[in-house]
Amino acid sequence: MPRRPFSVAAVLLLAGCADSPPPPDVIVIMTDDQGIGDFGFLGSTQVETPHLDALAAGSARLAQFYVHPVCAPTRAALMTGRYPQRTRAFDTYVGRALLEPEETTIAELLKAAGYATGIFGKWHLGDCAPMRPQDQGFDFALVHRGGGIGQPSDPPGGEGRYTDPVLLKNGERVEWKGYCTDLYFEAALEWIAQQRAAGKPYFAYLPTNAPHGPFRDLPAAWLAHYLERFPADDRLARIFAMISNVDENVGRLVAALAQAGALDNTLVVFLVDNGPNTRRFVGELRGMKTEVHEGGVRSPLLAHWPARLQPRLVQAGYGANIDLLPTILEACGVEAPGDLDGRSLLPALEHGAALAERALVVQAHRGDRPVRHHHFLLRRGRFKLVNPSGFGKQLETAPLALELYDLLDDPGEAHDLAAARPELVAELLAEYDAWFDSTCAPEGEYLPPPIHFGDPAERVVAFTRQDWRRSRSEGDGNWGEQGVWRVRVLETGPWGFTLRWRGEPAPVRAVLHCGPFEFAAEVPPGVGTFELGPVELPLGAHELRVDLHRTTGAAIGPYQVLARPIGG
Repeated sequence: MPRRPFSVAAVLLLAGCADSPPPPDVIVIMTDDQGIGDFGFLGSTQVETPHLDALAAGSARLAQFYVHPVCAPTRAALMTGRYPQRTRAFDTYVGRALLEPEETTIAELLKAAGYATGIFGKWHLGDCAPMRPQDQGFDFALVHRGGGIGQPSDPPGGEGRYTDPVLLKNGERVEWKGYCTDLYFEAALEWIAQQRAAGKPYFAYLPTNAPHGPFRDLPAAWLAHYLERFPADDRLARIFAMISNVDENVGRLVAALAQAGALDNTLVVFLVDNGPNTRRFVGELRGMKTEVHEGGVRSPLLAHWPARLQPRLVQAGYGANIDLLPTILEACGVEAPGDLDGRSLLPALEHGAALAERALVVQAHRGDRPVRHHHFLLRRGRFKLVNPSGFGKQLETAPLALELYDLLDDPGEAHDLAAARPELVAELLAEYDAWFDSTCAPEGEYLPPPIHFGDPAERVVAFTRQDWRRSRSEGDGNWGEQGVWRVRVLETGPWGFTLRWRGEPAPVRAVLHCGPFEFAAEVPPGVGTFELGPVELPLGAHELRVDLHRTTGAAIGPYQVLARPIGG
């Protein structure tokens, strides 16, 4: 499938018009698992967010803004302006958090318009070429792997370390000193200063992995503060410590922009990626992360741009993560592609105009393909149709237990109107079915994109349980004990493979399968890793699988596989 085309010649910068101000610099900040209620400006009396409260006071805000109930789909929607079911990145693991390389991202569009582009934090749309952020339009990338630090994608030596983490800087493994959120903001500020010195507009994407777990090595002062306030709830104290640390960094960022005289013409956008990661305060709403009731899918949206936007709260209508790309492009004077699902929110943010009514669908669930009616909401006007069939359930056919709410009168979704309004339920369900038919490809077309072997942009390839296609799940929780990776071999090799495993008993034999090819070797006793190779691989698209045979029990898959060319 060729990349969706966009023409550099079609890119229009406002700076080209004599009477227009220069295009803004753009910073998008998105936190992970924070939730709609974790802000002072939205009513929380538990967590302290003075800098975000101040940012909100000076921002144009959307009162009703939707994200997906988990993180990778929200990130795909933000990057592309399209529903994640179109882009294939509609879940968070087992190959379903890989963005199709053919998708055109906001970084690619702004880069073509002359912007420098940088990401600092959590990408979660593919760790290997050609899905990495530097493959998808970012000039500079400082990221962790996978969906969070503390997952099977962690580089060796960096397992679970929020403090002194091991991160990837433009694809290279680097050990850092400090707390991860502080490091992202420090790197972003340094990079921003470089772009300003070069006189270049920039797009800085700051998606933090806080306050996502694990919750171990946290900023000491904030942790002590919240443990004193919430001695009976250790986990909540740790989450709030992470949130206040993010808030502190937002304050540093805004202060640095103001000191440089750059704040006025910088568009700073703030949102969260999904509902809160525990059942906690969400205002008058209901729900949490993974749920399709409002508390699981609502985010604040702040747009701070003093040169153009006045502080206001837009109450009429609703927006979503698919709208951020067209909104930012319009703000920058860049022509948007014609195949977007989102629409620009800039007129509403700038003038307070009501957003026109539309049908908006949010759907996310576990599984290998979208399933009709499974765990979705459809919002049209004041009404919301929802089938909360459960994010974690992998279903072939979703049972219908539809709920209908009038969000204007009942924002907390306490009064189900489905039995009283069957004609409206049928009408909205027909709209959902039309969306599903037009958005979701036939079942056979839902394979995730392959990881490249021999791509000149990435000579060493890390295969992890984050991205494999799970074939056996018992024994290792959600990640599975066995699986395959979809690969495209661009270079036969020879290749060497470093195999890592966890737990006992250790394997005694390793077998690598790649399409019709098989390579086996005995594993000597007492080793923790094993070097397999040299191996010549067949060109083309294949499934890669590594079986580690033990003296007892079924073969397991490796924890990680590191592949590198030998002698080249």
